[in-house]
Amino acid sequence: MFDFDQYLGFLAFLTILTIGFWLMIFLLTFVIPYWVGGSFIEFMKEKREERRLKREAANR
Repeated sequence: MFDFDQYLGFLAFLTILTIGFWLMIFLLTFVIPYWVGGSFIEFMKEKREERRLKREAANR
């Protein structure tokens, strides 16, 4: 069915495809939610700090 070279090419193709699949699953389930959640937390910290500074400026 396959020559040895074709077999190695097919195995390389399957390996790359599998690595890409698991990398995509990892990115979608861990990295992207971590990145979005972290940026949201930083945004909330900036807003809280801005409100605190305005409150301190109004009290002076």
